Amino acid sequence: MEKVSLISANSYDISQLRKSLENLLEPLGGMAAFVKPGNRVLLKPNLLTGSRPGKECVTRPEVVYCVAQMVKEAGGKPFLGDSPAFGSAKGVATASGYLPMIEELDLPVVEFHGKRYETVSEEFNHLRLCKEAIEADVVINLPKVKSHVQLTVTLGVKNLFGCVPGKMKAWWHLEAGKDSDRFGEMLVETARAINPDLTIVDGIIGHEGNGPSGGEPRELGVLAASRDVFACDRALLHILNVDPYLVPTAAAANRLGLLPQLSDIEFPLLHPAEVQITDWKLPAALVPIDFGLPRVLKSTFKHFYIRWIKEPMKVYANR
Repeated sequence: MEKVSLISANSYDISQLRKSLENLLEPLGGMAAFVKPGNRVLLKPNLLTGSRPGKECVTRPEVVYCVAQMVKEAGGKPFLGDSPAFGSAKGVATASGYLPMIEELDLPVVEFHGKRYETVSEEFNHLRLCKEAIEADVVINLPKVKSHVQLTVTLGVKNLFGCVPGKMKAWWHLEAGKDSDRFGEMLVETARAINPDLTIVDGIIGHEGNGPSGGEPRELGVLAASRDVFACDRALLHILNVDPYLVPTAAAANRLGLLPQLSDIEFPLLHPAEVQITDWKLPAALVPIDFGLPRVLKSTFKHFYIRWIKEPMKVYANR
């Protein structure tokens, strides 16, 4: 039986947050249960975009800071990596307030590069995934709780789609076409291939409404952690009072036999029912999953413009 650790947490103050994370991981054996001396540890936050600071679209830097500290104290060698929708990992991290943390901890930031890896899926048998995640000794998945105009809610499973490098994500969107079932299964197979060792979810302040970036901040007051990303997502959907079958990733995980029922999950601290809310705002209207070629080309152009023109010009201007 998989464990999902849940606690109430209401502050990003470093000292309070550090204590909260220690309490959160204690039932799972603490950080030392996941990280051994010398391990190279990928920290995979949600670095969607740097264009909406203050809107809680990304994993808070304080969460990554505390987790990186804990990894170092366990003897691990943490590095930060993601493949943002627009721009570079370092550019989005800098715009999102990560730079002081990166400099203080001397935390390397890597840009993901792709390699084909065979998976157990017959439908997606050769996913192109970042070698930095596949080849890391430990992967710690650090998603943000957000509503999503196409996927209803985005949590731990969807965050691992950031391990598909660069605009390869856009072309996977194109390959998945208009079929929400197929798209959900592609996200699930990506998560299963990455197989994170630990998922810690930033739900202190979430992003509700027309996410993943067009909504508004919402105090939720929750941190969650588990070895099993699918169990973690299932618990959080109950907290948000969202039917799993309305979420393509959860529905696909259920079809593939990966989504546990709440009764099959052990909750050593809080049960989801104890922190459930009933007024979490989902998108006003869901946008159909329709990744046609013109949209993919436009997205690809925007990504390269931000990464290779806008970000370098900003760095040059600040010198």
